[in-house]
Amino acid sequence: MSTLDRVKTHIHPVVFPVSAGLIVLFVTYGAVATESAGAALNAVFNFVISTFGWFFIASVAFLLIFCLWLAIGRHADVKLGPDDSEPDYSYLTWFSMLFAAGMGIGLVFWGVEEPVSHFAIDPPQRIGEQIAAGSQEAASEAMLLTFHHWGLGPWAVYAVLGLSLAYFGYRHGLPMTVRSALYPLIGERYKGWLGNLVDILAILGTMFGIATSLGLGVAQINSGLNRLFDIPVSSGTQIILIALITVAATASVMSGLDKGIKRLSQTNMILAAILLGFVALAGPTLVLLTAYFENIGNYVFQTIPLLGWGGSYGGDGWAGAWTIFYWAWWISWSPFVGMFIARISRGRTIREFIGGVLFVPTLVSFLWFTVMGNTALHLELEGIATISETVDYAGSGMFGLLEALPASALMSVLAIIVVTVFFVTSSDSGSFVIDMIASGGQLDPPKGLRLFWALSEGVVAAVLLSAGGLGAFQAGSVATGLPFAVVLVVVAWGVARGLAKDSAGEIVVEPADRDSSPTVTASSELDPR
Repeated sequence: MSTLDRVKTHIHPVVFPVSAGLIVLFVTYGAVATESAGAALNAVFNFVISTFGWFFIASVAFLLIFCLWLAIGRHADVKLGPDDSEPDYSYLTWFSMLFAAGMGIGLVFWGVEEPVSHFAIDPPQRIGEQIAAGSQEAASEAMLLTFHHWGLGPWAVYAVLGLSLAYFGYRHGLPMTVRSALYPLIGERYKGWLGNLVDILAILGTMFGIATSLGLGVAQINSGLNRLFDIPVSSGTQIILIALITVAATASVMSGLDKGIKRLSQTNMILAAILLGFVALAGPTLVLLTAYFENIGNYVFQTIPLLGWGGSYGGDGWAGAWTIFYWAWWISWSPFVGMFIARISRGRTIREFIGGVLFVPTLVSFLWFTVMGNTALHLELEGIATISETVDYAGSGMFGLLEALPASALMSVLAIIVVTVFFVTSSDSGSFVIDMIASGGQLDPPKGLRLFWALSEGVVAAVLLSAGGLGAFQAGSVATGLPFAVVLVVVAWGVARGLAKDSAGEIVVEPADRDSSPTVTASSELDPR
């Protein structure tokens, strides 16, 4: 079979051309009319936040409650696979992979930037009275809100989609695409226009979610290079960096060296752990130990009021710029991370899956933010360093923190390497996930198609950067996250319906349809980190 024939047999006749066409249309518009695209993105962001912000908040709260219901309800012992299936990985390996899924460009970018911003630059007005910037109260509130943005809510979003993919794929043999969750609701029609729409929205959401992460990553790389080597911070420099790193990502796509990519990801996790350990030991170690448990305690007791908070009683748009943006970003990322956690979870019970996915990455993320964020806040409160002066929403806060510690140049180089490799591995794995969806669930799509998606991610990131930087990235995530939030609610409904039929002994998927579906197997290329 020729390469062209193989490509034709691996693309969905509707999902691929429509998704690719919409992305090409956006790129063309953004490149030709950059100012107009920036204004349009800003208008979309403001409209969605003001009109549908409540829906993002309600969706994430609902998905978290749904996850907890699954974990303690009558379906908790249902396996993600046949009843006699065993997990593919030990607990230790599985937890390590979930840890990897919880690490990425976002944590490195926001690890210092977000807590210090809430503390010293933009403290929220959450309970009707403005908290004084730079105060002890502001420090506690900063860590609480950071935990809120990176805690159970995001992982509930990932867990619902990941559970759907694993349940319908491993247990019932349906294609590992988002549309499969529609089967218990509409039967064979899941192959029609509605299923196509769901998969297209998944592709667009993933594309803009990854582009947002890549844009943040390249901004932070530029900040680090500026502080180390005086390379100017500019959109031109960042577009060049996007081009160079995208070339590296596409090279990894075309190499087909799965073990090489896997080793690269593992090496990067080790480097990130070294960076974390260094800051923990060089910083106020005993303070961090106390702060970790205190932060978790505050978060546990404030989770319910925070889940419903949307800034109705003051705040001047704070919740829209931070919380609602985060919810939209996590929702757009959910096909990517959901596919990864589904891939590694065959044979787990629903209780094991929900418990592992919700709590392991959350606790790891909390550790990262405590070490990075509380170290920066401690230096500020004690008057040792003014980290807030380095926070520019371009990732400079991390380098400002490292400059206040020993071996700053070496650790700054390490931070740049960590972000760069996260960029490469995320782009490579992201293109694979998008290609799986665009091919209707095929698990071995041609490398040529993956090359197209990898290049598209870099180009979309460059266009968003040119159209307005962080604001444009936020707008892209919010715009694509809104329709996919609706999809996730429907996915939860489909999972609940499928489990109800499963428990009643009814046929969830007709044998003919199940037998015609591709066999779902693991692939090391799905590791997003």
